[in-house]
Amino acid sequence: MDLLIHYILPFFGMLVGLIVIHELGHYVTAKMFGVKVLEAGIGYPPRAWGFTWKGTIYSVNWLPLGGFVRLLGEEDPADPESLAAQAAWKRLIILGSGAFMNFVLPVVLFAIYFMLPHDVPRGPAIITTVASGAPAAKAGLLQGDEILEINGERIKNHEDAGREIRLRMGETITFTVQRTSFGETEVKTFDVKARWDPPEGQGPTGIQIRDRVGGSAICTSSNPPDQCWERESYSFIGAFDKGWDATWDSLRLARNQVIAMFKGGEGPAVAGPTGIAQGTGEVIKSSGWDSLLQFAALLSINLAIINILPLPMLDGGRIAFVLVEVARRGRRISPEKEGLVHLVGLALIIVMAVAVTYVDIVRIIGGKSIFS
Repeated sequence: MDLLIHYILPFFGMLVGLIVIHELGHYVTAKMFGVKVLEAGIGYPPRAWGFTWKGTIYSVNWLPLGGFVRLLGEEDPADPESLAAQAAWKRLIILGSGAFMNFVLPVVLFAIYFMLPHDVPRGPAIITTVASGAPAAKAGLLQGDEILEINGERIKNHEDAGREIRLRMGETITFTVQRTSFGETEVKTFDVKARWDPPEGQGPTGIQIRDRVGGSAICTSSNPPDQCWERESYSFIGAFDKGWDATWDSLRLARNQVIAMFKGGEGPAVAGPTGIAQGTGEVIKSSGWDSLLQFAALLSINLAIINILPLPMLDGGRIAFVLVEVARRGRRISPEKEGLVHLVGLALIIVMAVAVTYVDIVRIIGGKSIFS
């Protein structure tokens, strides 16, 4: 029962929701431009139930791994109602609308999270370790320094500090800290380089941070040592402002992870449906159901990024063919050749999915977390 409640049902519900929102973008824009929608389905075939309305089949299918929208003539322009028969700019909008929806959805999910009362670590953020020879040590930061600001951004707790540092990898960061020495307190600033490829366990600047308990934080026996929390929520407008910031920061963090990989640092983690299901359960158990909103928002961003990449069979691959057509002044690549490319792409995606699923299963059997 625990497996069903914390892993299986939340995973399928979240995955179906994310993909249905993605496909809704294709559906609405296709209808708007007069492209015939052959079928709009929840789940994947075989079909369990369906009905036809105004020439479109609406179906519920047996494999609950998302959803799909099937358009007429995705590569063949023979029919005037086909996708391929539309002007290039219309096809680009239709093909890109799914990823667009997955970029918009996180703003809403993050906003809902910020509107709901939720726990945040009670600061202040204290530097507990400064690695010898690291940029922080060379700049003059010391153990016990309290971080007040990073590049002018107020730091309330260790989460704020970690995020601001990772957002600025490759840059020189200005730390404003409060230092107490021999009974005297002073505020000092230090310029620290955030590395792309730090040694394992050091982080970009070479410091470790924790929160010091203080003030009116709510402390219970379930809190980690030296860690307390306080309840926080935002107004409707404030929550959407925070939602936009969180979405933009997530995109910047994703970009930085990719850059770090090419510069010799740790690359982004890869997980398939099995790994995502594991992550879903871990998030719910460790942080509660409200944190599932944040996890879903991050997955939606990843889904958008992957779909927009110029890979065969994905939206980005189809967009690439349209852009090639535009570059060739309207001369299309033949439907047969484009279809073959997407078929090969589908085969490679299936092989990759099997390989990633194998790695996910090995990790779960080994008792390891997807976040470790």
